[in-house]
Amino acid sequence: MAATTELADELPQHEVETAKARAASLLLAFRRGNQLSFDAQLDRLLADHVEREVTTLLVWIAAEAVRKAYAPEAADRVLRSLARRAPADTSGVLLDEDAADPARLVEAVDAGDVAAVRALVAATPDTTYLLGGLLQAVAMMLPLLPEGEGTEIAAELRRRHGGRAVQVPEARHG
Repeated sequence: MAATTELADELPQHEVETAKARAASLLLAFRRGNQLSFDAQLDRLLADHVEREVTTLLVWIAAEAVRKAYAPEAADRVLRSLARRAPADTSGVLLDEDAADPARLVEAVDAGDVAAVRALVAATPDTTYLLGGLLQAVAMMLPLLPEGEGTEIAAELRRRHGGRAVQVPEARHG
């Protein structure tokens, strides 16, 4: 059995799992094109001053992915090609918001047009924005519900999905 020693700048073993979770959250937000989540995760990391450890883990994950996907002689060529194509401004995640049309989705749901709903969802490469727009629409509609309806809807959703009852604040009317 080989003995390992921790270097001065190395991430302590007990913090590796936490850092992996941080890196995974950041990667998921980037992969799904969720700009708000990505920015929030990145801001949290920068505020906690853990960007070095997360960057190290992201590089390790990328290196593992390249190692598994490419033969050794091709891996360096792939990485050099990626480096050459890197945009000058890498401060944001590239998004595909134009394909999402939550207004048409709300109209299709309101009309009971199942085929249109299916077609919209199928035509949206990343449904993050479609569902985000739908969530925004629901939030805009909540204040229009009669008093008590929000609580009844939440209770019905909990019954359907096996959640436990939690007090839901009523929407403000005014």
